[in-house]
Amino acid sequence: MPVSNPFKYCDSLTSYRRWLTREVAIGDLPMGAHHPIRVQSMTTTDTMDTLATVEQAIRIYEAGGAYVRITAPSKKEAENLALIKKELLKRGYKIPLVADIHFTPNAAEIAARIVEKVRVNPGNYADKKKFEYIEYTDRLYDEELERIREKFIPLVKICKEEGTAMRIGTNHGSLSDRILSRYGDTPMGMVESALEFVRICEDLHFHTIVLSMKASNPKVMIEAYRLLVHQMIQEGMNYPLHLGVTEAGTGEDGRIKSAIGIGALLEDGLGDTIRVSLTEAPEKEIPVALRLIAPYDFRTGHAEIFPLLTAPPDPFHYSRRHSVPVGILGGSQVPVVIADLAHKTALQPADLLPIGYTYDSALDKWHIADAAADFVYTRDNKIPFELPGTLQCILDYRHYETLPDKSSCQPFYLFSEWSQAPHYAAAIHFIKITIDDLLSDEWPALVAHSAKKVLVLSSANTHTMAEMRRVFIELIEQKIKLPIILMTQLPTAEKEDNLLQASVITGPLLCDGLGDGIWLQSPDPQINDIAFGILQATRTRISKTEYISCPSCGRTLFDLEETTARIRTRTSHLKGVKIGIMGCIVNGPGEMADADYGYVGSGIDKITLYRGQEVVKKNIRSSSAVDELIDLIKEDGRWV
Repeated sequence: MPVSNPFKYCDSLTSYRRWLTREVAIGDLPMGAHHPIRVQSMTTTDTMDTLATVEQAIRIYEAGGAYVRITAPSKKEAENLALIKKELLKRGYKIPLVADIHFTPNAAEIAARIVEKVRVNPGNYADKKKFEYIEYTDRLYDEELERIREKFIPLVKICKEEGTAMRIGTNHGSLSDRILSRYGDTPMGMVESALEFVRICEDLHFHTIVLSMKASNPKVMIEAYRLLVHQMIQEGMNYPLHLGVTEAGTGEDGRIKSAIGIGALLEDGLGDTIRVSLTEAPEKEIPVALRLIAPYDFRTGHAEIFPLLTAPPDPFHYSRRHSVPVGILGGSQVPVVIADLAHKTALQPADLLPIGYTYDSALDKWHIADAAADFVYTRDNKIPFELPGTLQCILDYRHYETLPDKSSCQPFYLFSEWSQAPHYAAAIHFIKITIDDLLSDEWPALVAHSAKKVLVLSSANTHTMAEMRRVFIELIEQKIKLPIILMTQLPTAEKEDNLLQASVITGPLLCDGLGDGIWLQSPDPQINDIAFGILQATRTRISKTEYISCPSCGRTLFDLEETTARIRTRTSHLKGVKIGIMGCIVNGPGEMADADYGYVGSGIDKITLYRGQEVVKKNIRSSSAVDELIDLIKEDGRWV
């Protein structure tokens, strides 16, 4: 019998199926309903450069993008969309185009007569953001809504007449002062910002709508989308979802952030189109997006996960599962990283280099990186040299018990071995479990045993994340507070596949406060970097500088990819410092609201520097802006 669930945001937390949304036609390529999940990207060229924009749109399309978005910051760019579309058709490309609108309703109204879809941001389409708190009475708030309604209705009528779709896309960084004053900087504020516009559309019987809830913080993004669907279910809506983590950044970090945020929702059957926002050429986003959605073509028919009998923990607010501390694990301590070197034989000090430990033979000294693993699993190989002081070795218990010196070592057991195997008063016992073990007759005895225990949770289910989450829910219901390590087997040595798979499985759990450590099993020598990258992206353990950088678009007036690389090269040693790098002011000051420093384009060859949300220096020349950013960090005593 289905459980009564006050936190419902998807069809099922244990059985994969997509949430059925309404079909929305975007030109000749509809989305939602039973259509495949579509991928898309956005051009970074000047929209007035017709040929450059056309050629980039073709590259996106030929890479596998279904839709191409183009910025239209003013009337002239909106009008030029007609020439871009004409040139694409002339070359034989009937690509559905999306006009990206901020601040300018008149540009949106022009674009809606040309392209297949317009994207509007409710935070700045007819609203404003000056970081001012305003005390609204209900009457004043309703008057503001009426003002917005009057500005928005003309666009809705044009879209309805022309058959143009609309994305109402909330960005965490551009919530209006009105929304912030009433709801605060919260996922509920993001949701209500969009639904105010949706309700106006529905009053006019316009339903060709797609919704998005983007943020640069995956935790915020996940909670906002879940809450949006929950609210839609309450109000009898089922509009398609456009998923994305905005300002995700570059390289490995950008891919991890995107995979965590988008993957958490795909795992629960949410999402009809996705965009992976990387500070790279837009056509490079498409292969990453295609890899992210590929597993869901084969996800149905997975091994059955026993159903929920009670409502799950609140999915709309972060709360870390309470666990008892066992050594350096659990409690309020940061999650640990376990490196897996079981595939290595005859271990040498150099084998520890990829997991953060460098041995200086001349000084007979270990150098330990910020992203250094806490444990190393070697299966049956005792490490034949003295370990760095912070590193501990985990061995299978049969080999552990033969060691004359058991210091810096801990035993590992399969669940089936635990009851008959020896236990050790001084040791931390790592015990591998699966969901089936929770139903075993021996389970109560394991839980009750007084030995120091850490559970290592593994799953062979193709619906891995959901099965692991189900185990956590069961343990919470049983009031079992042992620390739990998330073990994920990654059979390939291909880094990007490992990165995406590990992020999708472990990242959503960590964002929900579930897990006291990560154990990634792979021969990939860079797997330790991925583990720490996941912890950084979920903000559960900080080991490096965090960069919040936008993917660039036609509004950007400097080379974002090159500038981000320069800033990263010079600041990557600043552990825990968050730096926002934004091409323009559309989302810049807001999206980097929790960044320590901001580098924002404010004009041609002009940069404005921020300390938090405060403007520190305006209109600096680009040639000196990076140096001035570094000077600002040094002034604050954070150049460490």
